[in-house]
Amino acid sequence: MTSRPVLEPTTEHPITINPTRARVVVRVNGEVVADTHNAVQLQESTYPAVQYIPLDDVLQELLTRTDTSTYCPYKGEAAYYSVTTAAGDTVNDVIWTYEKPYPAVAEIAGCVAFYPDKAEITVDPD
Repeated sequence: MTSRPVLEPTTEHPITINPTRARVVVRVNGEVVADTHNAVQLQESTYPAVQYIPLDDVLQELLTRTDTSTYCPYKGEAAYYSVTTAAGDTVNDVIWTYEKPYPAVAEIAGCVAFYPDKAEITVDPD
């Protein structure tokens, strides 16, 4: 097995993580699945900012771990979850998480992120 590259954020590819300092609510098919005041915002290079939400603030009974995994040389190995709403609708791989993120992004450990094309993510300043 070949080893995967591990890259550190640089001025050419910056990654910043800061407290969101707002309420973040996530809905899947109109149903609230996460509600927190403890999200952190990860800004990576020129990509859209991503809200990482503590897993404790997600309705975990709606989650099903999938076999999907991806790799990011800056963050590590990502695992995925599907969400099944109370109405019985399942949205596959709507959530990703870095369970053992690289030290440069350690603040996202224990947090999950939602794909904005599969979930409605609202950031509501208090």
